[in-house]
Formats: sequence, C-alpha cells, structure tokens
Amino acid sequence: MTEEASKEMLDKVLEAIEIARTTGKIKKGANEVTKTIERGTAKLVAYAGDVTPPEIVMHLPLLCKEKGIKCFKVSTKEELGTAAGLPVGTTAVAIVAEGEAKNILKELAK
Repeated sequence: MTEEASKEMLDKVLEAIEIARTTGKIKKGANEVTKTIERGTAKLVAYAGDVTPPEIVMHLPLLCKEKGIKCFKVSTKEELGTAAGLPVGTTAVAIVAEGEAKNILKELAK
C-alpha cells in the first residue's frame, strides 16, 4: 500500500495533513501513528524517508497494507513536521479525522 507517489500526489498528501491539522485531527510520531493503525482509526499515513535508523518507520507500510490504509513516503522529516504544524521534523503522521480534507483523501484513494 505504500505509494511511489508523484510530486503532485505528495503535495496533496501534505496539503491533506495541513487541512486535517486545522479542521480535523492528526497524530504525530511513529508510536502514536502505529497505535492509530493498529486500532484502525487512521485514514491516511505518511512517513519520512530520511529517518535514521529506518527501522523506526519500517513497520508502518506493512501495518497499513494489513489494515487497508493508504500509506505514503514523504522525502523528509522537516516536510512532514511543517505540514503537521511542528517547529521540528517528525517521523510519521496519521490523519485520524479528515475534517475538510475529505475530498483530497478521496482523490488520493484512487
């Protein structure tokens, strides 16, 4: 379920995270994201590709595939952190309540 996504698609993922942050609900960090996937409450998951060691986020795409949740790899932690409204980078973000990002999520689901 991890998408090798185009730049356009990754921009939409980051936009969805920004919108969900203000109008819905997101979870940040590998541990929180793992919990939302296991509980089946995540609508979309994005993780950073520059995490070291990579084992921190390696399980996320597998869990998402198991649960049927869309999972995207974003290039940097900083990009993901900015979209999540953080002053620092973050390893992973999950959208729990999409808020006004519902239409973007529908597009990404295709």
